[in-house]
Amino acid sequence: MPIHPRLAKAEPMGPFLLPEEFETSEGRKAAWRSLWLHDHGFIRKLHQNTHKLPGDMIRTGQPSPGDIRRWANEGVKTVINLRGLRNNVRQPGYWHLEREACRENGITMIDHRAYSRAAPKPDFILDLDRMFQSIAYPALMHCKSGADRAGLASFLYLFLRCEQPLEDAFRQLSWRYGHVQSGKTGVLDHFVKTYAAAAAKAGVQPSREHFLNWAGKDYDPSDVQDSFRSSAAGSFLTEQILRRE
Repeated sequence: MPIHPRLAKAEPMGPFLLPEEFETSEGRKAAWRSLWLHDHGFIRKLHQNTHKLPGDMIRTGQPSPGDIRRWANEGVKTVINLRGLRNNVRQPGYWHLEREACRENGITMIDHRAYSRAAPKPDFILDLDRMFQSIAYPALMHCKSGADRAGLASFLYLFLRCEQPLEDAFRQLSWRYGHVQSGKTGVLDHFVKTYAAAAAKAGVQPSREHFLNWAGKDYDPSDVQDSFRSSAAGSFLTEQILRRE
């Protein structure tokens, strides 16, 4: 079957496909290329960066359809895709494969876009908290490499749903998971530290209730973003060596 003319145009991370394009044989081939080559799925076969959290939650990198089948066999009921949807009618091939695998295995897939180099928006935080309280468990959440956006979401999960101490939950953003605090991705750490400073200024112990009130009323992502400075070495590592999304 000849390739659809719109498939001939590829983005840096791989082909972006319409649903009807994905259903063609050439579209499916393009989707698999998107997953294994453009999206570095071959690297994740060596290191998926998967970790189990308390309360039936898993953090990991982008899963393949085979990974999703395996997680379904282990009882996973919900997948939170922290890469979200692109601002385009077309979506990356790996997204189509993930959506199909979730549907075939009876898993609910939720697209909730996070950013690795920007202070999280209040709506993102509040919506994610509502998800944690309402989704079916066991659940899995992922970004591309399982390091930065998955680290942020894991921090929020442990602090908000499991109500772990702030300093314990904050460990989800660390070198252990491939997160680089000194690079541009360090704005996520700066966000957590900004809240810790706000709690200390208010003379209160960091808590779920205080955090959600702060995030909804007092927190300004622009101030956090503007006051953050990454180091040259850290930025070189995240932008040029690791090429984080």
